[in-house]
Amino acid sequence: MLQISELFIYPIKSLGGIAVQNAVVTTRGLQHDRRWMLVNEQGHFITQREFPHMALLKATIETDGIAVHHHSSGSLLIPFNNEKRPLQQFAVWDDSCMGQYVNDEFDHWFSRALNMKCRLVYMPDDSEREVDQRYAKPGMITSFADAYPFLLIGQASLDDLNKRMSLPLPMNRFRPNIVFTGGEAYSEDLMNQVIIAGITFYGAKLCARCVLTTIDQQTAIKAKEPLKTLASYRMKNNKIMFGQNLVHENTGIISVGDELKVLSTHTEERFIVTKKPITAA
Repeated sequence: MLQISELFIYPIKSLGGIAVQNAVVTTRGLQHDRRWMLVNEQGHFITQREFPHMALLKATIETDGIAVHHHSSGSLLIPFNNEKRPLQQFAVWDDSCMGQYVNDEFDHWFSRALNMKCRLVYMPDDSEREVDQRYAKPGMITSFADAYPFLLIGQASLDDLNKRMSLPLPMNRFRPNIVFTGGEAYSEDLMNQVIIAGITFYGAKLCARCVLTTIDQQTAIKAKEPLKTLASYRMKNNKIMFGQNLVHENTGIISVGDELKVLSTHTEERFIVTKKPITAA
């Protein structure tokens, strides 16, 4: 049986994730997931890819908001209920997204903690950002995530990767929303229609991985792995694939322990990555 083993949300884009036992599935993804992000003076999102020390900012969920903790700057509570402000355009890759600045006090806190000028942005409910229409139905939306509302990874896939490396890595390197146990390594690649707790999910595309996976989420130190090893057996069209991005149709609650029921699988060539045997690390 395929079963959810871990659930993660990432309230502020590119900051640390939060493990939860239950998660509300909203129209744009898991509740609170990537509803906030930090932007530079040009309104473009900032990311661990360029600023690895963002990993040292840790978030927790409190009753009335998201708390962010930093080893030298202390803690900051960001309320769930934000004051209504005018919508403005911000950039996530090539997308133009609508959001609002939160407040100057938070901007100063993050700027001090990261030692660079930045501002905190929130995506309110009246801002709707469509996912990449090449791989989804019209009207499907997401938050400030890179492109899609969910990332699914099988624990067996990470286990297989770690067998190929000299030092194993934790799942947090890959920033999934849903982790499951059961099945073969990389079985998520071919999942097309999946039902979890009565909610229908669809596989949109394999997730191409970047240098963010090489950043230790506890120390912010960047290295060559896991991209070096993944490149030896998970290349597809010159991209390194690990995990699958999902979209969904309805809403509800999913929990650790829920079963994944796979109703159909992909047959398109773009979802097929040639399997290679494990060799000694």
